[in-house]
Amino acid sequence: MRLAGRRKVIIFLSLGVCLAAVAVAVGFGWIILNWQEGIKVFLGVIFFGAIAAGLILNTTFLVREIRRNEQHDSFINAVTHELKTPLASIRLYLQTLQRRDVDEAQRRAFYRVMLDDTDRLLGTVEQVLKAGQAGHKVSQRVPLQFDALVRECIEVARVSHHLSPEAVRYETTMNGAGAMVAGDAEELRTAVSNLLENAIKYSGERVLVRVRMETPDQKRISLVVQDQGVGIPSSELKRIFRRFYRVQTRTIGKVKGTGLGLFIVRAIARKHGGRVFAESEGEGRGTTVIMELPRSAA
Repeated sequence: MRLAGRRKVIIFLSLGVCLAAVAVAVGFGWIILNWQEGIKVFLGVIFFGAIAAGLILNTTFLVREIRRNEQHDSFINAVTHELKTPLASIRLYLQTLQRRDVDEAQRRAFYRVMLDDTDRLLGTVEQVLKAGQAGHKVSQRVPLQFDALVRECIEVARVSHHLSPEAVRYETTMNGAGAMVAGDAEELRTAVSNLLENAIKYSGERVLVRVRMETPDQKRISLVVQDQGVGIPSSELKRIFRRFYRVQTRTIGKVKGTGLGLFIVRAIARKHGGRVFAESEGEGRGTTVIMELPRSAA
C-alpha cells in the first residue's frame, strides 16, 4: 500500500514538473519569436507564468493529498490492529472460562490479562479522542508544581509496564525542583505520559529511560526524556510530530502505534505557550525528546 502511494506521488510529481517545463519552454519560445511586440510579450509572460504556477500548485496539492490519504490508511490499519488484538484476546479467555473448569490461580491470571487488554483498549480510544480535541478544548489553567506531576506520571508508567526504578530514572536540578507552570493538569499529565510511553515502547527489550527536569533560564522549564532505543533518522525528526505520521524503517515499523502520541504532545505544548522537539543521532542510537514550557510564579 505504501509502495503504491509512493509510486502515485512520483507519477504526479513527474507529470507536474514536465507540464511546468513544457509551459515555460513554450512561453520562452513565444517570447523569443515575438520579442519586438511589447504588449504581446508582456501579456504572454503573465499568461504562461499563471499556467506554470497553476500546474505547480495543482501538483503540490495532489501530492499532499496522496500522502495524507496514505497516512490515514496507515492510521486506520494501526487503530484496527490496536482494537482487534485485545478484543480477540479477551474473547479467547472468556470462551476458555466458559467452556472449561480452571483452578483459582489460572482464573486470576486470566482476569489479569483481560484487565491489561481492557486498559490497552481504553488507551487507544483515549488517544483518538484526545487527538480530535487537541487545540480545541478550552482548559482552565492553574499554577501547578510540574516536578510533582512528572514524578506521578513516572510512577504510573513503572507500575503499568512492570518496570524497576532503574528502568525509568528521574533527575532534577535544584532550580527544577518545585518549578511551577500555569496549565491544565489533565492535559499536561497526558503529554508527559505520552512522552514516557513512547520512550518505553521504542526502547526495545532493554528499557533504560532517563528523565530530567532542567531550567534553561528564569522563564522556561524543560522536561527531557531520553531513551537508548531504536533511534530516529535525522530526516524524520520534525515529521514525527505530525498527525498520523509514523516513521517507516525496518526497526521502528515493527512497533505498533497510532501515530497520535507525539502529535498530542505538540498540541498540548503549543497550547500552553511552549514547544516540543526531538534529537537523535540516528537509528539504533536512542532518542531524546524535549518539551519546554513557560515557568510560572509560585
